[in-house]
Amino acid sequence: MTASTDLTSTGSAVTSPAGPGPGASPATEAAGSGLRHPRWRGGRRNLRPQASTRQHPGPPRSRRKALAQRAELAVLLAGTAVLYVWNLGASGWANAFYSAAAQAGSQDWTAWFFGSSDAANAITVDKPPASLWVMGLSVRLFGLSSWSVLAPEALMGVATVWLVYLTVRRAAAPATADARLAHRAGLVAGAVMALTPVAVLMFRFNNPDALLVLLMTAAAYAVLRAIQDARLRWLLLAGVLLGFGFLTKQLQVLLVVPGFAAAYLLAGRAGPGRRLLHLLATGAAMVVAAGWWLAAVELTPAADRPYIGGSQGNSILELTLGYNGLGRLSGDETGSVGGGNGWGTPGLLRLFNSEFGGQIAWLLPSVLLLAAGLLWLGRRAPRTDAVRASVVVWGGWVLVTGLTFSLMAGIIHPYYMVALAPGVAGLAGLGSVLLWQRRDQPVAAGTLAAAVAAAGFMAFELLGRTPAFVPWLRWLVLAVALAAAVGVMVPAVRARVAGASAAGTTGPLSPGGPTAALLGRTTAGLAVVAALAGPLAYSLSTAATAHSGSIVSAGPAVGGRAGLPAMFGGTGGAMGTAQGNPFGPTNGSNGTGTAGTGRGQGFGQGGAMGGLLGATTPSSTLVDALETDAGRYTWAAAVVGSNNAAGYQLATQLPVMAVGGFNGTDPAPTLEQFQQYVADGRIHYFIAGRTMQGESGSDDAARIADWVAATYPAQSVGGTTVYLLAK
Repeated sequence: MTASTDLTSTGSAVTSPAGPGPGASPATEAAGSGLRHPRWRGGRRNLRPQASTRQHPGPPRSRRKALAQRAELAVLLAGTAVLYVWNLGASGWANAFYSAAAQAGSQDWTAWFFGSSDAANAITVDKPPASLWVMGLSVRLFGLSSWSVLAPEALMGVATVWLVYLTVRRAAAPATADARLAHRAGLVAGAVMALTPVAVLMFRFNNPDALLVLLMTAAAYAVLRAIQDARLRWLLLAGVLLGFGFLTKQLQVLLVVPGFAAAYLLAGRAGPGRRLLHLLATGAAMVVAAGWWLAAVELTPAADRPYIGGSQGNSILELTLGYNGLGRLSGDETGSVGGGNGWGTPGLLRLFNSEFGGQIAWLLPSVLLLAAGLLWLGRRAPRTDAVRASVVVWGGWVLVTGLTFSLMAGIIHPYYMVALAPGVAGLAGLGSVLLWQRRDQPVAAGTLAAAVAAAGFMAFELLGRTPAFVPWLRWLVLAVALAAAVGVMVPAVRARVAGASAAGTTGPLSPGGPTAALLGRTTAGLAVVAALAGPLAYSLSTAATAHSGSIVSAGPAVGGRAGLPAMFGGTGGAMGTAQGNPFGPTNGSNGTGTAGTGRGQGFGQGGAMGGLLGATTPSSTLVDALETDAGRYTWAAAVVGSNNAAGYQLATQLPVMAVGGFNGTDPAPTLEQFQQYVADGRIHYFIAGRTMQGESGSDDAARIADWVAATYPAQSVGGTTVYLLAK
């Protein structure tokens, strides 16, 4: 193919790349990327371009290539599945907070619909229930186990990798005029997605982030299909998917909307006014897809549904706009145990610090360079160019989400970074292959070489933060990256030196000669190693480590991890499975080290923080006591804090009331309501638990704990202090 200054081909229509999944006719793909103008039906503009050719089975060689591409995709997806499910059960209940809610939903449809923490519907989790719907159905079908809770998350990860592959391949096909290169672009993007350390963590965990990322990725695919195929139904589907993303993690899903809307406004095939109307219709679809559940919650009398956890006024709208909304940006989150700068200092370089860098930053500088290179080389492409639209979708995703995470003052955890992974993967796959194809041009070669070198230097820096973890790897990656960067520049230098006659030269050093081909393959292999060796090492470490609790992170432990509230007694790695106070400095890998001593203000017995972010494991003696005559009571027990309650509930599969919700700061129940429950004989035991009192929110949980301690005699059951409230 003759090199040009833009990313569109001027040749004939491209055959649709082989591989499973949705495809498009050659004319549709060509039109979607500015290859040629489509023929319009009836002599007038229509949103549905007419295909000019019909696909026919190719010759045996073409069929063999198609089968080979399918086999390569199958290897990618199978490898992803192995990485995501290997040793999956080692994490136990993972985040017991959500596992308990899934167990509750498997027993009671009301709990399933509202996302209750317990089957008796005292209070919901502090998120909408979409992710719990998936886990709850899995537990209902297959029984309660670690695998029934976590396996759906792993399947979501495989589906996300597949969608990233499909989306990138479709955009690359018309730009490369080569189905093989388009396939490779998709493979690179899928591999980057699969091996992003925080993605390995979250697709092996049961937080809502796994479903959120899957839905956002599916919406990106639908938006780009709408641009390429010029069909409104794809855009409306994107709105529906984003609506369900809202029902997964509320306002976070909106971070991808600016990039999606900008891409369609820029590249959509309809006229400007019609494009705007299409976006308004998509917004309406998003509102309907999310609003039906919000309306159901708001219209259901409070007495007929559980309390909305995370709110102070039993309102899903308050939860949406406050604790899970604007409060995350400002740090003003009523009922939170953090706030202000307690979750780290916001700043433009936050995603590269010791807490977040190893999760996502490996290729961040590289993909920004690749995006800039694609935009420059495609500056003369038609307005509807699919590559530029893809850069806007993926680049807008990365920039808006990255800046929001960098500058937000509220609660932020390392695993949030998984929301950036599809955008990084999309830009990596599309940019690397398209610039590689044009590496005889100085701009393309220089940009790609800089991106490869940046990946090497970034890996060198991140791996240097864990000096005991494969210490030789950082030097190897740096050397490989620099060698690959030099190799990338060779075709451009050769073309510049040889001038116009370079294309006509022959011999081993000519562009099509055997030496040049070998150099190209070697350089490509080195570049892949430079980009993925570090993330692969971190991903394998993540998959080999059990993770549990509410704050987890990928990769080996990093000294000086910042960003956890100062009141938690120190920094350190992930806090999930550390014994004792999980907020002291850890010495082992994520969540598995020996905890320090930190202090906290507690309810009941006070002291350590285990009840806030990690579930309690009750003794068999206490389990037997809770199960005795359990059918006579609405709740087998009550305890302050959702994670405390989750441990007892998962051990007994009986409803356990989480007094005060996740942080123990929700007014649910009030002291008066709790006293009435006790008077009615609905609660069997009150268990003294440890949790942190927030700086704001209700103090009803503390008042309940004090009233119980003053009213009922304490007794020890299996080493745990309990109060018998009903006989």
